[in-house]
Amino acid sequence: MSRIPRVTGPDLIVALGRGGFSVLRVKGSHHFLRHEDGRSTVVPAHSGETIGPGLLHKILRDCQLSAGELEELL
Repeated sequence: MSRIPRVTGPDLIVALGRGGFSVLRVKGSHHFLRHEDGRSTVVPAHSGETIGPGLLHKILRDCQLSAGELEELL
């Protein structure tokens, strides 16, 4: 099992975009992303803050991605 990377919200949004996700809408600093096959998640894009490991695990579970797959997208 790969260690989960430390990543900021904007970097995660770009990486998920490479994985086929697109921003559906934005409400404040929260970006709602959806994939063509129906997977969706919410990514907070607070400036300069890294996403905590628990929230990142939740986002990856929503996207059905592993930590290794995320590292490839980064």
